[in-house]
Amino acid sequence: MNWGAPMSKAPEAVAKAYNLAEAKARLSHLIQRVEQGEVILIKRYGRVVAKLVPAEAPSRPKRTPGVWKGKVWIAPDFDRVDVEIAKLMEEGPVEPSSG
Repeated sequence: MNWGAPMSKAPEAVAKAYNLAEAKARLSHLIQRVEQGEVILIKRYGRVVAKLVPAEAPSRPKRTPGVWKGKVWIAPDFDRVDVEIAKLMEEGPVEPSSG
């Protein structure tokens, strides 16, 4: 074993290989195994021609703190409670009015 080798080749070392006909017949089962993190190799005439690997989660755009600074305005009283609306919510009818 080459301890200085990059680990990117490690999954192939432990991956289970299937011939094309067997992979075709067991595709649903193989997909389930890949979903659990396994790597599956598919061979044709004894040569690896495909590799099933778990899909990567879609990457999110990198967040940049402060990107909206100076671009948006929030009223100083935006979170002020409107007394009339608060009273209606607290004391008003629980059921919607029919009409």
